[in-house]
Amino acid sequence: MAVLSQPTLARLRRVSQVAFVAAFLFLLFKSEFTGSFRGAVGDVRLPWPVSLFLEADPLSALTTALSTRTLYRGLWWSLVVLVPTFFLGRFFCGWICPLGTLNHFFGSLRSEKKRGKSLIESNRYKPWQATKYYILVVVLVAAACGTAVAGIVDPIPLTVRSLGLALLPGVHYAFGSLLDVWYQSPVRWVRVGADIVQFLLQGTLVTFRQPHFRQAFILGVMFVGLLALNLRITRFWCRAICPLGALLGLASRWSFVHLVKDQARCDTCNRCLVHCQGGDDPIPGPKWKKAECHLCFNCVGDCPTGGIAFAIGSPVSLSTTVEVPQAQRRKLITGAVAGAALVPLLRSTTGLKVEADSRLIRPPGALDEPHFLERCIRCGECMKVCPNNALHPTFMEGGLEAIWSPVLVPRVGYCEPSCVLCGQACPTGAIWEITVAQKLGKPSGMQTAGETPAPLAAGPLAARPLAARPLAAGPPAARPLAAGPSGTGAPPVQTANPIKIGTAFYDQGRCLPWAMATDCIVCEEWCPTSPKAIYLVTTDITDAESNSKSVRRPYVDPKRCIGCGACEYACPVKDRPAVYVTSVGETRSKTNQFILPAAPKR
Repeated sequence: MAVLSQPTLARLRRVSQVAFVAAFLFLLFKSEFTGSFRGAVGDVRLPWPVSLFLEADPLSALTTALSTRTLYRGLWWSLVVLVPTFFLGRFFCGWICPLGTLNHFFGSLRSEKKRGKSLIESNRYKPWQATKYYILVVVLVAAACGTAVAGIVDPIPLTVRSLGLALLPGVHYAFGSLLDVWYQSPVRWVRVGADIVQFLLQGTLVTFRQPHFRQAFILGVMFVGLLALNLRITRFWCRAICPLGALLGLASRWSFVHLVKDQARCDTCNRCLVHCQGGDDPIPGPKWKKAECHLCFNCVGDCPTGGIAFAIGSPVSLSTTVEVPQAQRRKLITGAVAGAALVPLLRSTTGLKVEADSRLIRPPGALDEPHFLERCIRCGECMKVCPNNALHPTFMEGGLEAIWSPVLVPRVGYCEPSCVLCGQACPTGAIWEITVAQKLGKPSGMQTAGETPAPLAAGPLAARPLAARPLAAGPPAARPLAAGPSGTGAPPVQTANPIKIGTAFYDQGRCLPWAMATDCIVCEEWCPTSPKAIYLVTTDITDAESNSKSVRRPYVDPKRCIGCGACEYACPVKDRPAVYVTSVGETRSKTNQFILPAAPKR
């Protein structure tokens, strides 16, 4: 049996935690587009694999595989985590997981509730730690029934969502306010100091522009509360709630790493429990709970007599180790029943099948709603990467099942016509990775005047081919337009309709030309389609002073409107705009339509 060098492993674990948290934050900071789409040639792509941590999440891979019966391309990275767990145990929880590291840090802070015997007792194994296995069963069965609600409690999407949509925007606002105060100072060196601070924080804690997100307060409070629980019980989330930890605990059943206890050398000082992260009972006497151990190696470093050590190789005696999770079969069955009942209960309410919210406008490339809910893990990457701050987490617009999934809010921001970054950032394919040509309905392969073939930005994702699996309701299928130029032998030119995410409507009681005989063409000017979906018709009217005048009244051509929301965003009528977008007419749905096909002529 080979005995590992315990102090060296503990130091390596700390280095690993710092490095992976730094990498996680770096990619989160890079989930932002700071350039300009104006004059861009080809599709604009992020140069970094911003969804790498999400793709390497085994729980996201497993739940989407169960709900869709397929494994989306990047999710194969999860095998890099899952396969070694079978041999090494829960190294991901103790060495890599960013939320685990944050819990580790806050759990190490001094607390009145964790002193002396209370601290020792809190780090003993408790039966409630098996709760995470029941939660795991619930979300896996729910995934098999067709919904990816696991993303709500999956630690990686939870951390990305909470930091990206709540805490980082709050930090940005705080620093922005502080810098504004510094810049108003009459002292020159204070203003210079503000310049230096802004230079150092630009692109990290101070982003390109101040983002605002719906539900940010709720998400932030929940995350802070989750971290604060560590002051009462070390890594409470990891021990009791985390379904990913439960999945890895199950996989560690066959791990070659074991804790070896030498009871003859133990003086019952209990120091091995002081910094224990998993609550796995490393003390001599009780059996070591293998599935709970995070491999932090704190226990062996704290032991003054060398009575415990980790080893790899030969199997350990079952008299000192519990190999399997301490879950009760009856509660596991109850969890399975709850997971199976969860989907019909969620879908018996309104929101999906009936009375869908008209303002539930999904990003371009999103699958039809049932398939979208099979894949969306509520990570918030699409929302953070949106350059116009147009995507926000839902609350009840799509029902409880769709909570915190993305929705376009045109009054805050509109969908940039030449942007497809949300599809690139989506780790599970809930938002398909489309091209700008597909989004705008340009003929396949056709370049506008002066354009060169589209070079993607450098980086790992740039060379990633588009997935071959078609959309459920998909981008509009290409249809032959016409044969190539006569006599040239060129292949037929293919064209397609643009991807619609909704349709604009007018509230004539609030529209200035319609209700107040006042000229206003802002919506027509902002309409990005070509030819424009919003057109003007000059009409002769009589105003309040009985004067005859002409005004131009706007109309919408629903066949041209793509629902981008630029008209609603720019409408000068504040509070409730005179033009608004609803999801009707969206490409992804075959039923959410309002234009009936014309009857054939006889």
